[in-house]
Amino acid sequence: MIIEQLELAFDKIRQLPEERQAAAVQALEVIAAQDDSALTDAEIRGVKLAQQTVRRGEYASEEDVRSFFARFRA
Repeated sequence: MIIEQLELAFDKIRQLPEERQAAAVQALEVIAAQDDSALTDAEIRGVKLAQQTVRRGEYASEEDVRSFFARFRA
């Protein structure tokens, strides 16, 4: 079941503009690098909230993503 959900998500991500695909890759790399047991209750709640937001189709605009990453680039 989870693999099928991942495949569906990947299919959707493949249709996004390259910058949004890059943001998705970065998010997945952060998740993959973490040990699940290292997540606090607050972090787990944050992930669940983010999942609900995505399910509702609420995404950041390309400009919002560019602006966000521009703040943290050296």
